[in-house]
Amino acid sequence: MRKLIISILIGVIFPLYASAGFVFRNDKDVTVVINDSEEQVVHTAFEMFQKDYVNVFDRELKTSNQQGNIYIGTIGLNKKAEQFIAIKDIQELKQHEEAFLVSVKDNHLIILGSDKRGTAYGILELSRMIGVSPWEWWADSPVEKKQSFKLKEGFKTLQYPSVARRGIFINDEDWGLTPWSYLTHEPSDTKGQIGPKTHARIFELLLRLRANTFWPAMHTCSVAFYLTPGNKETADKYGIFIGTAHCEPMMRNTNAEWKTAGTGKYDYVNNRENVLRFWEERVKELAGSDNIYTLGIRGVHDGKMQGANTLQEQKAALTNVLKDQREMIAKYVNPNVEQVSQVFIPYKEVLDVYKMGLEVPEDVSLLWCDDNYGYIRHFPDSKERARKGGNGIYYHISYWGRPHSYLWLATNHPAQLYTQMKLAYDKGAQDMWILNVGDIKPGEYLTELFLDMAWDINAIENNINGLDKHLYSWLSREFGEKNAKELLPVMNEYYRLAYIRKPEFMGNTRIEEKDPKYKIISDLPWSEKYIKQRIKEYETIAAKVTSMSQKVAPDKQFVWFQLIEFPVRAAHEMNKKHLYGQLARHELADWRLSDTAYNNMASLMERYNSLNNGKWKKMMSYPQSLPVFKKVPHTRSTTPLPEDDHPLYLFNGKDYSQFNGESPVTHGLGYQRGAISLSKGSDVIYNFKANDTDSILIEVALTPNHPVEGKQIRYAISIGNEPEQIVDFHTEGRSEEWKLNVLSNQAKRTTSHKISSSKKQSLKITALDEGVMIDQIKIRKK
Repeated sequence: MRKLIISILIGVIFPLYASAGFVFRNDKDVTVVINDSEEQVVHTAFEMFQKDYVNVFDRELKTSNQQGNIYIGTIGLNKKAEQFIAIKDIQELKQHEEAFLVSVKDNHLIILGSDKRGTAYGILELSRMIGVSPWEWWADSPVEKKQSFKLKEGFKTLQYPSVARRGIFINDEDWGLTPWSYLTHEPSDTKGQIGPKTHARIFELLLRLRANTFWPAMHTCSVAFYLTPGNKETADKYGIFIGTAHCEPMMRNTNAEWKTAGTGKYDYVNNRENVLRFWEERVKELAGSDNIYTLGIRGVHDGKMQGANTLQEQKAALTNVLKDQREMIAKYVNPNVEQVSQVFIPYKEVLDVYKMGLEVPEDVSLLWCDDNYGYIRHFPDSKERARKGGNGIYYHISYWGRPHSYLWLATNHPAQLYTQMKLAYDKGAQDMWILNVGDIKPGEYLTELFLDMAWDINAIENNINGLDKHLYSWLSREFGEKNAKELLPVMNEYYRLAYIRKPEFMGNTRIEEKDPKYKIISDLPWSEKYIKQRIKEYETIAAKVTSMSQKVAPDKQFVWFQLIEFPVRAAHEMNKKHLYGQLARHELADWRLSDTAYNNMASLMERYNSLNNGKWKKMMSYPQSLPVFKKVPHTRSTTPLPEDDHPLYLFNGKDYSQFNGESPVTHGLGYQRGAISLSKGSDVIYNFKANDTDSILIEVALTPNHPVEGKQIRYAISIGNEPEQIVDFHTEGRSEEWKLNVLSNQAKRTTSHKISSSKKQSLKITALDEGVMIDQIKIRKK
């Protein structure tokens, strides 16, 4: 009898417990209460979620203005949603822009936003929860069907962004996005037109990645964003702030528009009225839209301003430019100009002008830049951090320029991106983050990492484990946990090898250099042994990916090829082409190995462009007609390859015996993933013995960071009780040393030391400034 009673109680209680919370099911209707009065972007996000819901559950959502299972609203616009939420949570939401709360109470699901974008992000958080990848369209990531999905009673997540304005810049779009858009995705008789259908897909991706800002393509190969009907309206529909790059002030695509809408030269100093009229037309047109106005002036396209030759002349002109632009914004956009989003970008020579004392209005954001190769040139100081307008970062994972472009594969090391952006955030760059993504593809992972950090700077643990967890989570979402475990070391190796030398740099050429030797494919400074080792390392990961591709589910073949197989195998073939070519020049390999790699690259590109019935046709091509992408000429070298390097000792940064001060942090950066971040004032000690010598040379290879404060980035080095030697490894402008550093991702300094050969030696390195990252240490006989 007792067993019978227990069984009956379990039968009654368990269904009640199981139903507690909120459940999406493929056999039950769900009704959503969302008011018509919500802003357009909220309804856009809801439409996206409705499509996701159908794809996951094969069932449509019902809507109502009265009663339902789900309540969606923005504070002040949906009292029915607010009645489920505690007052303290509503007060917390009100304290943050773009915040959202997703909560389950009394078996109802509530999404409440602090403003229109917050509500939109909250809606799309549901898409994430039910398993829809942000890359479901942009990388053909399939949506897995589900019978149900449950959130427990009491579930709550309240989120808001770490960085106020977060987004991407489409750039150098000549060989990817532009031809794909107007010839494939959105056929147009207007050459170079990137229209509203394409931008709708871009903005949808941004919403899924919780971004809010977009800088449109700006090259002459593309029709200017505002000259294509429907683009502005599409941005409004998706709630996207439109901004412009460093050489496009006042929402004008100067590069494309001055030739048709300007009069005379684009010269503020000598043609002020016409330049102001050019800006005024666009500002009047856009009054009322969500825009971020770039202030200042440079040349028509990525060059210094016209009419002012010296830095002092540029400073005087810029002072007047800022005044005129602010008056224009006050006249046409908002009399209280401080309430309008504005940004000043000290890029290239403008940074030099700024450092001369250019005064930028306090409410204008300062957007600092990297050196185009991922190393930030300037971090906000205490005075800049106190500015009302705040600070931000413009960062590259794609670049066209000296010493060499890298537009083809997105191989910036995730740890480089993370450490630079985390330091920038900690130094106060918290108001705007813009990522130059080139054509979006194939920079999917790095884009998501960047925007995930911008959304929640603390979501990724500040060490190698945190970055590995993020990459593993990304791989798991796209390919499942089993594949993610196998892929994590593969992708880490992919980024490590490219950190040593990017695929685009393998020809040992340069662009925009006057010396003709830089136009000719030539040897890299590597020994025969190292070349063969590198080939083998690439073959290992390429073979692993090829093997795994046979086991990937049919519905994941497209996303697999785009995110994994193509980048890994294309990098492998590029390396084989040039490395076998280098060996062949020395009669150490057959030229056919290099030629075959070239043909294999062509086949991979063709396959990419034919994916999914030609969806991505014209997206993947070789950017620019550069020697590195061509078949390697069959020449013979008369200069022998260098001998293999055999130092007495080789330490990776993390191989220290002890430390003093703060514990060094490893992020996975470096030639052997062993670089350490050493905090200012801390030191590390390496122990070694050096027999048969009393004089040694120590080469320290560091991450080529720029000074964080002041003009120097220094470390102290000593052995035993000898006096410390102070070493500064900063570089100047676009010097030859800087070029070598960014091509190799190392800054090297060598010091000479006297030692007692009979004793165990202690090498101590102390960070005297912030930003010191030790990659490798080589000890040699003098």
